[in-house]
Amino acid sequence: MTGPPDDRFARQVRKIISGLQVGEVTTYGEIAAQAGREGAARAVGRLLSNSDGLPWWRVVTKEGRLVPGLEDEQARRLTQEGVRVHENRVRRAG
Repeated sequence: MTGPPDDRFARQVRKIISGLQVGEVTTYGEIAAQAGREGAARAVGRLLSNSDGLPWWRVVTKEGRLVPGLEDEQARRLTQEGVRVHENRVRRAG
């Protein structure tokens, strides 16, 4: 038996975030799309607010901004993983 669509979405989001590797950064929107709900970036953010050990620091806004109020912690973790952070934004390669 499967749960309602929101339960499936939440499970899929957790699976995607759990699979992020050291130094890998993605956006809330990219995760939502991969989980089958294009445009549900805010829903991903809400799920991450109760991260339950998920590597939340590897998820940023589409502009590369860090989590408000947690910028220092997120920047520290990302920098330790080799990700470039400047002025509370992730610098993507390219």
